[in-house]
Amino acid sequence: MGSIITIFRKEVASFFNSLIGYLVISVFLTGVGLFFWVFEYNVLETGLANMDALFEFGPYLFLFLVPAITMRAFSEEFKTGTIEFMATKPVTQWQIILGKYLAAVFLVFFSLLPTLLYYFTVYWLGNPVGNLDTGAIMGAYMGLFFLGSMFAGIGIFTSALSDNQIISFVLGVFLCFLFFVGFDYMAGIKELNTVNLFFLKLGILDHYRSISRGVVDTRDLMYFLSFIATTLVATKIVLIRKMG
Repeated sequence: MGSIITIFRKEVASFFNSLIGYLVISVFLTGVGLFFWVFEYNVLETGLANMDALFEFGPYLFLFLVPAITMRAFSEEFKTGTIEFMATKPVTQWQIILGKYLAAVFLVFFSLLPTLLYYFTVYWLGNPVGNLDTGAIMGAYMGLFFLGSMFAGIGIFTSALSDNQIISFVLGVFLCFLFFVGFDYMAGIKELNTVNLFFLKLGILDHYRSISRGVVDTRDLMYFLSFIATTLVATKIVLIRKMG
């Protein structure tokens, strides 16, 4: 456990010691803010006391934010050769993977924290004050956090595939997009009507919509956790092949 915490701290510190760390989070918060207050269907224009803008457009920003967070997790280690140095330390591959993954999840959580300001703002703008479905909003926040955690698992996996950060980033964005909306599109193809439900349940979007309604279904939770576990196991397999 101590090794995981050490790697976790190292990854978080490394992220915030680089300009890209602040840039990535700033872009996410700026993008969410624009959809929330400026672009069409914003809160002020619709007059609706809800946070739909965050939960509808936030996932698409996460498609780029999370792979940007994770792209250097293993790519940088392979490029500089420090992964071999880490292998000589009394630390297992699972500890390395979990330390890096938990750091990425923490950064996802850290990125979401400032958006609570929007909740309190809409809360006080409501007529009457507090005219919000808080339960549904908390469920949607949970869904967005799980979504970011799944994207983090994908990003950690793609980072282990290449020592080039850009390649890891592009692969991460592609796989995040595929699992988030790709299978949902496939489920809408009439010619695939015999397997539509399979594609729908395989993709993330259907489960994200379900939990975002404020209803916590154990099937959705099992899907999220199983998906994350699969990406981490896949990362482990890649490391075994590369490091032995």
